[in-house]
Amino acid sequence: MFFFFILIIVLILLDVYALQGIKVLTTSLNNSSWALFIQYSYWFITWGSFIILLYGMYQFRQTHSMSAISKWALNMFVTLFVTKIFFIIILFSEDLFRLIQGTVSQFSSTNHSDSPFLPSRRLFFSQVALGIASVPFVAFLYGVTKGKYNYKVHRQILYFDNLPETFEGFTITQISDIHSGSFDDIESVKKGVELAKGQQSDLFVFTGDLVNNVATEIEPYLDLFSKIEAPHGKYSILGNHDYGDYISWPNDAEKVANLNLLKKQHSKMGFSLLLDEHITIEKNGEKIYLLGVENWGVGFGKRGNLEKSLNGLNATDFKILLSHDPSHWEQEVKQHPNKINLTLSGHTHGAQMGVEIPGFKWSPVQFRYAHWAGLKTEFERSIYINRGFGFLAFAGRVGIWPEITVLELRRTV
Repeated sequence: MFFFFILIIVLILLDVYALQGIKVLTTSLNNSSWALFIQYSYWFITWGSFIILLYGMYQFRQTHSMSAISKWALNMFVTLFVTKIFFIIILFSEDLFRLIQGTVSQFSSTNHSDSPFLPSRRLFFSQVALGIASVPFVAFLYGVTKGKYNYKVHRQILYFDNLPETFEGFTITQISDIHSGSFDDIESVKKGVELAKGQQSDLFVFTGDLVNNVATEIEPYLDLFSKIEAPHGKYSILGNHDYGDYISWPNDAEKVANLNLLKKQHSKMGFSLLLDEHITIEKNGEKIYLLGVENWGVGFGKRGNLEKSLNGLNATDFKILLSHDPSHWEQEVKQHPNKINLTLSGHTHGAQMGVEIPGFKWSPVQFRYAHWAGLKTEFERSIYINRGFGFLAFAGRVGIWPEITVLELRRTV
């Protein structure tokens, strides 16, 4: 309750501030009725979506699902919130300018009473603020309609000095964070699956979060994902959402039954679920090892047992680890004495919003994870973090598109 009280106070202050700019824009209208209509509409849409969102959250706690209108309200609330932040930043910069201008004018005037301390707002600045704020608004509208299914293939060549010779050019397709409970367009999901199938890699891996909360969420898509094939198999692990930790269960037995059903769903799709274990991939008499652990993440449960998955392996073996949360690599894997060459993770989603252009990459998730997408190498060990196949909560993606990863392994020359 304290959190919601603070949140509401912050939202009110932001809206009051933003409304000052809206008033300047609407005062230029000849019809004052239209000006009032726009101002009241702003409040109605903003707080209407917030109230519906609160009801949707209550509904979710009761039924483990949100109605279509509640999902719409969440998307609208996030879109408007980000738009308002951009709008307010420009207004605030103008206010600083007005404050400096007013201060200089006040103290340079021979008759201080003749000069107002704070000049009035300029229509131009409010128009600029509106223009700039329209960019994220349009981007978020695209993100919640098309962007969430705008699948992109990311290709990466990785070099290793101990890769067995016969595995030169071996390819792996990775997807992560399907979050099937969020999907609302099966035909768009089918296009993403077809894109993954089309890579025709030697090995296919899925790095966790098949569902949002309940095992039955994946049932409409079982046949779809079962059509993915790879000569050396399809392997998967569990993510933090797969355990059903984020909803209330009538009793522990039902929660356990849900997890057991989820494990069977992996099998129905043809995935071999790795639970703190490893398997051998053999080619022309040479071997590499694929390890998979249960979810291990700072703040998200530390269930995985890395030592158990390494049992029987030595430091010279070439090893690939599937571990959902990249914080596991930071905390346990990258300096482990039994060297793991490559770790494949997901979890971050890249926050589903951000900017990725050549030479620059930013997402709000970087305040939680220093490395949140793509490849990183330290201590001669690498991690690749997939940006996620699906989406969660905010039903959209802006700038951080859903990812299908294709990795090619090569020997260091």
